[in-house]
Amino acid sequence: QADWLFVGDMPRADEALQGEPFAGEAGALLDNMLAAMQLTRDKNVYIANVVKCRPSDDAHPSAAEIAQCLPYLQRQIEWVQPKVIVALGKVAASNLLGEDVALDELRGVLHDYQGIPVIVTYHPAYLLRKPTAKAQTWQDLCFALDVMSEA
Repeated sequence: QADWLFVGDMPRADEALQGEPFAGEAGALLDNMLAAMQLTRDKNVYIANVVKCRPSDDAHPSAAEIAQCLPYLQRQIEWVQPKVIVALGKVAASNLLGEDVALDELRGVLHDYQGIPVIVTYHPAYLLRKPTAKAQTWQDLCFALDVMSEA
């Protein structure tokens, strides 16, 4: 069990090698984001991906890959019983919320997954490519902290 669940899209190459979600540069950035929230992976945080294995072409996960893996993520959520879910990126947000909407339209709004509050923000890999979005991500994480304080 964990109060926080962070959900990404799929394992990258370094994550597949290490067998751990969010390894490498994106993982280090996620660890920094967690530290800014006074959280760590080993205390009250569970991290998962929508797709459980790395797509062979390293592209975005296909609809078939998502369909195969989504039931497993749903079971993980049931087992973990988080108080708040943070969706990292469009793939995670779209599949948790069942909405194919632009990420910017999903940010800053409190969503719901089977009674669990969901906050949507940028994926750490995106932040590595566009560091100017870090300020917006921090706003989203502060929003998540506020939601957690009310949970």
